[in-house]
Amino acid sequence: MQELLNKLVKKNVVLTKDGRVADYIPELDKAKKDALGVCILDNEGNRYTAGDWEIKFTVQSISKLVTLMLAILDNGEEFVFSKVGMEPSGDPFNSIRKLETSSKKKPYNPMINAGAIAVAAMIKGKDAREKFQRVLDFFKKITEDETLDVNYKIYCGESETGNKNRAMGYFLKNDGIIEGNVEDALEVYFKQCSVEVTAYTLAKLGLFLANNGCTSTGEQILTPRISTIIKTLMITCGTYDMSGEVAVRVGIPCKSGVGGGIVAVSPGKLGIGVYGPSLDVKGNSIGGIHLLEDLSRELKLSIF
Repeated sequence: MQELLNKLVKKNVVLTKDGRVADYIPELDKAKKDALGVCILDNEGNRYTAGDWEIKFTVQSISKLVTLMLAILDNGEEFVFSKVGMEPSGDPFNSIRKLETSSKKKPYNPMINAGAIAVAAMIKGKDAREKFQRVLDFFKKITEDETLDVNYKIYCGESETGNKNRAMGYFLKNDGIIEGNVEDALEVYFKQCSVEVTAYTLAKLGLFLANNGCTSTGEQILTPRISTIIKTLMITCGTYDMSGEVAVRVGIPCKSGVGGGIVAVSPGKLGIGVYGPSLDVKGNSIGGIHLLEDLSRELKLSIF
C-alpha cells in the first residue's frame, strides 16, 4: 500500500499545474499549488500516508456532511428533507438560479451552498455561538480529534466576501425554508467551512462513515440509516456538478471542498483523505480526483 501511494502521488502531482488555487476567499490563495497528499485508514488500525498529508487546510464544503448528520440527529430525517431536497442540481455549488426558477422552492440538495445554509439553520442552540460550538464538538467527536478549531483569518474572509451566500440565506428566509435568524445560520455556515483539518482528519471522517457512523472505540453515533443517507448524497452530489463523472471514474462516495480536500469512503473497509489545493473548473482537487481514480482502479474499490 505504501509503495502504491508514493507512486500515485508522484504520478498525479504533475496535474496540479493544470488547475488553480481558489482565490475568491481571502487567504485561500496562499495555498501551495503543487501540494498533493493522501492518508488511508483501515479497520485494523493501519495508517498509510504519502505526500503532503500533514498540511493544514480549511475543510470548506466537506463540513456540509458534518452539519447534515447533526441536523438529522437534531430534527429527524423527515423535517430536514422537507426543507432541502435530495437531487443533484446540475448547477455550480454556489448557484442561486434554481432557488427562484424551480417549482420546488427549496434547495436541490444539502451539498450545494443554498442547501448547506438551510441545514446550518436547523442546528439546535440558543444563538449562533452555541449552534456552532455544537457543530465543532460533533466534528471532534466523529473524527476523534480534540484539536480541531477555526482558522479565524479564513472565517473573516468568508464572512466579508460571502455576499452571494447572504443573498441565498435571505432568499431562503423569504420562502420559509429558514425559520430562525438568517445571520445565525450564516455565521454557523462560514465558521463550519473555516475549520482546519488535514488529510488524516478526513480519513478519520471517512472511516467513521465506512463503519456506518461508528467510532474506533465502538460508539455508535449515527444510525445505519443516517450513514446511508450521507454516503448516497456523497455519490450523487458530493463533487458538485461533476458528481456523475466522479461516480463513474472513482466509484465510491466522495465529498470535496474548495480548500483542496476530498474525503472518500470505501464502505466497511477504508477511510481516505486527500489534499490538493489546485482545483479544476468545477472546484474539485484536480490531482486528488485523479489520484482517487487510480487508487480505486488499483484496489478495486468501486461499489458499482
